[in-house]
Amino acid sequence: MDFELSEDQRAFADTARQFAQAELAPHAAEWDAQSIFPREAIAKAGELGFCGLYAPENAGGLALPRLDATLVFEEMAAVDPSTTAFITIHNMATWMLGTWATDAVREHWGPQLVSGQKLASYCLTEPGAGSDAASLKTRAEREGDSYFISGSKAFISGAGATDVLILMARTGGGGAGGISAFVVPADLPGIHYGKKEEKMGWNSQPTRQISFDRVRVPVDHLLGNEGDGFKIAMKGLDGGRINIATCSVGAAQGALRHAQRYMLERQQFGKPLASFQALQFKLADMATELVAARQMVRLAASKLDAGAHEASTYCAMAKRFATDAGFNVVNDALQLHGGYGYIREYPLERLLRDTRVHQILEGTNEIMRTIIARRLLQGDSLESLQ
Repeated sequence: MDFELSEDQRAFADTARQFAQAELAPHAAEWDAQSIFPREAIAKAGELGFCGLYAPENAGGLALPRLDATLVFEEMAAVDPSTTAFITIHNMATWMLGTWATDAVREHWGPQLVSGQKLASYCLTEPGAGSDAASLKTRAEREGDSYFISGSKAFISGAGATDVLILMARTGGGGAGGISAFVVPADLPGIHYGKKEEKMGWNSQPTRQISFDRVRVPVDHLLGNEGDGFKIAMKGLDGGRINIATCSVGAAQGALRHAQRYMLERQQFGKPLASFQALQFKLADMATELVAARQMVRLAASKLDAGAHEASTYCAMAKRFATDAGFNVVNDALQLHGGYGYIREYPLERLLRDTRVHQILEGTNEIMRTIIARRLLQGDSLESLQ
């Protein structure tokens, strides 16, 4: 496998790094402290193509490989994991719309979403259906040329501040086969938004519950065909797991940079921290874990781009490993800062709070282990996962 990046890939990463330093770094702490949703900054990301990185070209997107998208997301997450994570969710929703929407819906929403002028939320999780997504209860009943949607969704990123919802609802019987996907304008009559959740991290993006009371959606707002919803959701989650793993890698890289600088500048017992071998070894372990996580994420992205049979397993492995390793690297960086790491003058405590949820969403890491183990116990050996 060629681990070297192409000139184009390096250019994307450099552009994302410059954007992050210019548009995210000066404001990330304020957005976090005041729970500000930075629509203007996200729109500027859209001007660079970062809101439609892998959306198809017929929707106005760049149609980049998932591997290339990870390079952009990592650079932004090194500065602001919370805002970057929302941009990844928006990218996933935009890709779904661009891939499965009818021509009329795609032409209406696609250019607005890829430009970042309009934003999308992804609505799968329900109060009683988290890890067991196939048990969701929100229903869409067809009546003539419309569907009427009733039910509720929970923990929806951007809810109340976005313009369109990509929503999974039950159109048939129980189980995965009865689920369909819809494009739902976020301001339709019958949609009600709950209180803004007070969270440990991810404060630059609002999170709310959404309830639907016979919300009328035209038939042409169906994504794909009836019964395709769960398949679409699972395809989205493969990429979503890579995205959130990438945000952990980016946050860990940002934390490592801060730790390197701090060890060279901070003195104790008349010496810089960098002169103490125990701390040198800690830094070496952090860098090693970070590189391992990055390469696992890029391998999974390459498998997904290639349409590999075991791509979902790789995505689960990458998500499990990178989100655990990324959080640990950030935590170790905070520890190296001592008491300064615990105060908001330094970004470590924000990076720590923002990365903690990565081990929960897009499928908990316990569910990732279940996916991996199930595949192995079906008769596959580790050698076949190459």
